[in-house]
Amino acid sequence: MKPPYAQLLLGAATGAVVANATGHYLQQAMNGERVSGYAYHDVPKWKPSFSNESPPLNGHRVLRENWSLSCSSSQRGYECNKAIDGENTTDWRSDTGQEEHSITIDLKLPHSMTAIVILPPINTGLDGLITHHEVHVSDDGKKWRGPIAYGMWPESARQRMSIFDPVPARYLKLTTRGADEPRKSWVGISELNIYATTYTIPPDPARGAWGPTVDFPVIPVAGAQEPSGRVVVWSSWASDQFHSTPGGQTAMSQWNPLTKEISKRVVTNTHHDMFCPGIAIDGTGMLIVTGGNDATVTSLYDAEKDQWFEGPPMHLRRGYQSTTTLSDGRVFVIGGSWAGGSNVAKDGEVYDPAARTWSNLPGAKVKPMLTDDMEGAWRADNHGWLFGWKNLTIFQAGPSVAMNWYYAAGSGDVKKGGKRMDDGDSMSGNAVMFDAVKGKILTIGGSPDYENSWATANAHIITLGEPGEIAKVELAGKNGTMHSERVFHTSTVLPDGKVFIVGGQAFGVAFNEEHAQLVPELYDPATDTFTQLQQSNFVRVYHHLSILLPDARVLTAGGGLCGNCSANHYDGQIFTPPYLLTARGEPRPRPRFTTNPPRSAAVGSTIAFKTEAKIASAALVRLCSTSHTVNTDQRRVPLLLYPPHWFFNSYRARLPTDPGILIPGPWMLFVMDQDGVPSVAEFIMVTVDTKKSAGLLDEEEDEEEFSSMELVK
Repeated sequence: MKPPYAQLLLGAATGAVVANATGHYLQQAMNGERVSGYAYHDVPKWKPSFSNESPPLNGHRVLRENWSLSCSSSQRGYECNKAIDGENTTDWRSDTGQEEHSITIDLKLPHSMTAIVILPPINTGLDGLITHHEVHVSDDGKKWRGPIAYGMWPESARQRMSIFDPVPARYLKLTTRGADEPRKSWVGISELNIYATTYTIPPDPARGAWGPTVDFPVIPVAGAQEPSGRVVVWSSWASDQFHSTPGGQTAMSQWNPLTKEISKRVVTNTHHDMFCPGIAIDGTGMLIVTGGNDATVTSLYDAEKDQWFEGPPMHLRRGYQSTTTLSDGRVFVIGGSWAGGSNVAKDGEVYDPAARTWSNLPGAKVKPMLTDDMEGAWRADNHGWLFGWKNLTIFQAGPSVAMNWYYAAGSGDVKKGGKRMDDGDSMSGNAVMFDAVKGKILTIGGSPDYENSWATANAHIITLGEPGEIAKVELAGKNGTMHSERVFHTSTVLPDGKVFIVGGQAFGVAFNEEHAQLVPELYDPATDTFTQLQQSNFVRVYHHLSILLPDARVLTAGGGLCGNCSANHYDGQIFTPPYLLTARGEPRPRPRFTTNPPRSAAVGSTIAFKTEAKIASAALVRLCSTSHTVNTDQRRVPLLLYPPHWFFNSYRARLPTDPGILIPGPWMLFVMDQDGVPSVAEFIMVTVDTKKSAGLLDEEEDEEEFSSMELVK
């Protein structure tokens, strides 16, 4: 018998194929082949798809080949590693009898993590469904950071995820509570994936900071603040779409920023699909939601009672209209041809909260405020920039080229208010009243048409005088522009008078995430400059909102609401402005109230309060309600401070005497220290003598005594 090496030599010499193990090995080596199957490779049968939710920006799925998992508990046959076995027919299930469960993932190497995506168990209905959750990360599995995301996922058995700005870490922990908390039910995960980016965004406290992420059970397209500090947000008749509406209901969520609690509800008793509405908070503090998908319906929300009530119907069918609160606490509405047809002019109406009635204002014609939108009349009266002003007037600052004064007294009227210099129509741009005492309004961005047109970076300062006067208009910033062109962006006035600008697109297309602007800006009226802030890794374009929180941070949330499309965002992010951070990114010490101001105060009255240490300034910011880039409620009123007992940090402030400046309703009082660091706000309900206001208040209280007092420098 020939030795094996002889066979090898013979085969090599003759070119014959040698049929034995050694020859086969050499043949593999010559061909550069290797046989797989001796190690685990992450080639799952099920992978996340993002057909109905926006995917993690620039994220890639992290291979799970080397992961190790640990769970708080497991049922037999449903062990922890079933969550990463690539099969959507198997799952991890926790034990029952516990209120909280967790699953911890060790990725073995640090990754720039940006999302966790889970698939619930299939064929179990709502059993085992994770709703409430928190996400933490760690470098060593001992010291945990976060939560970097928390909230409540929708109560459905489809894929759900939490996205966050890229964070380098090795470990991730998901802590959960089940959908049926009283039963302390089990929770389960069929498949768990983590997404990462190839980059991080270096922290720069001088530009602010993003996070955490807040997950909602609805896509937050519209929202409002409550005097309790909570935020209410809503979508439409369904949590993820507005089309094909049966009408009569709205999916909502309520968030408490202090406790991090999130709840859900479907409001049916007002018989109102509140998508694309007009929104305002009236002089009594009631949230007034009008029109939209149910185009004549009015819904009223009493935040103190946490109850919705059916209000009186409007006279005209409206959607995409704008509303604003008047100097006597009533609410003015105009426009809205998105619903109810454009063959009827959507002239003004006014709502009286005392009588709970709507009255037509036939003299408040919509025609002067129409834009020249390429889609025609149904777009031309959308999303007006309205500001309640003195003596029952309203200033319309845009988005049309023409600005106008509207009058709500009697049967209504309208007069020309000037133009924004060379600015064109600025559909889905923004306008913010950052100093109501001086009548200052910042207008920014927008595009000539509602969509399918290029945005501008145009920026102007409008200064209002007396009603009927042509407004003064100046360029804002260098050459009258922001850093970026924006449409579908949102803007928020901060307690120090600066304006936070976020999101939007350079080319506006609804339910599209191209040309997104990821770097927010801050306008400083003291220096007349726009400054770029910390970049976000979230796209915020059509249908997103921004709301100032009582802790002086900003919630930016939502986008999409298009059903099975990849532009849906169920989440929000909290932005911490630079004034709250040290150079090392740590929280700055805040000024604090030791004696709170009164819970209510009349226009023109004096309020008193004490603080823990000396303060430098104070301002009132009205609670806001917002949707579709429109936020007519927000405005800021800087206050002059008089310290009767400076040594004891005791202060008084005289409120403006004109209810057109200090619109009645709920406000937040902020105080700022010498470094401009704001306090957590205290809430004040501002009241007005409606008889005096309706009589067109002409008399001003004597300001001489107050102005001669020593003011805080």
